Amino acid sequence: MRIKEVYIDNSATTRPYPEVISEMSRVMDEEYGNPSSLHRRGSEGERILNTSRQVLADILGVKNNEVIFTSGGTESNNLAILGIARRNRRRGNHLVTTAIEHSSVLQAFNQLEKEGFEVTYLVPEKNGVIDPQKAVEALTSRTILVSIMHVNNEIGSIQPISRISKMLKAKNPAVIFHVDAVQSFTKFSLSPQQQGIDLLSMSAHKFHGPKGVGTLYIKDGIHLEPLNWGGGHEKGLRPGTENTPGIAGMALAAKISTADRRENMEKMNSLKEKLISSILTEHPWAQLNGPLEEEGAPHIFNISFPGLKGEIILHALEEYFIYVSTGSSCHSSAKEPSHVLRALGLNEEATEGAIRFSLSHLNTEEEMDYAASKINSVIAELANFHKITT
Repeated sequence: MRIKEVYIDNSATTRPYPEVISEMSRVMDEEYGNPSSLHRRGSEGERILNTSRQVLADILGVKNNEVIFTSGGTESNNLAILGIARRNRRRGNHLVTTAIEHSSVLQAFNQLEKEGFEVTYLVPEKNGVIDPQKAVEALTSRTILVSIMHVNNEIGSIQPISRISKMLKAKNPAVIFHVDAVQSFTKFSLSPQQQGIDLLSMSAHKFHGPKGVGTLYIKDGIHLEPLNWGGGHEKGLRPGTENTPGIAGMALAAKISTADRRENMEKMNSLKEKLISSILTEHPWAQLNGPLEEEGAPHIFNISFPGLKGEIILHALEEYFIYVSTGSSCHSSAKEPSHVLRALGLNEEATEGAIRFSLSHLNTEEEMDYAASKINSVIAELANFHKITT
């Protein structure tokens, strides 16, 4: 069997399902009306929004009026964090997050610091997991928001969000809990009501939907300050004509991705174990970063090859049509080392030689066999060239 390519950079983006592409094309061609228009064309567009909103609400087990459409995970995170902080400034000026969040979260908190807010950044354990007790201890009488991601986009560590929320609410019932679920929605079962989550961010292109569309769950009774102004769309929180084709595609992608969630998770975990075992057996000097193999998310893992450069490894694999990443896609072109790996205490050699592998249930065992063979040969060749003792 000839392998055309092995795409294992799914944390950056996923390939849209063929059904999603077809549905988006149909909506653009046949249902092109503005959902805010009063005529029949507008009503058809509004129907698509309502149906799509209900699909996502049903998956989360929430009310459809608690689902807001956005342009993606970055906007959802910004709206949640900036919106809560600015709206609730009179209640307090202290915020809590972690040192390993996505840049759309960290930079939002950096902006709030410039506006006079105080932010506590929790440092994870060596396995990339936040100790819930540390989150509780960070609370003060002025804390209004805690934001912690569910699955880390670089190392695959899973945060105990249910336990964290329970402990936070026990100490301060008024604190608002936001979760960035961009890397976990459709892969893990999420129930904001049962897990004590007040705001939840999602992005379609992480689960085989289109780019440029996402969702923010906002619990009833939680009030945000809008980031933009210009219309009453999305309960006045997100002005601008809705991306109807993208929203329809997102709902369909979510439905497809959750239909066989358990089987998909088991498959990805098996592929992950296969690839990790092959690489670490062949190169025992390499190191797995973050959680142990069996403890991390089934679709994301990070391996360092100290003494080598991650970017060189990436481009060498690209010659064999194997696509990986050196870290978060938002920082892939930056020269700064990963803030996530630095937070774990990795040295410079380990951070510079890190490669992120992120799988999809669409990947196959044949692809993993091919990828393992080429990865091992590339690493061996580079290690020999740089005279690395293995």
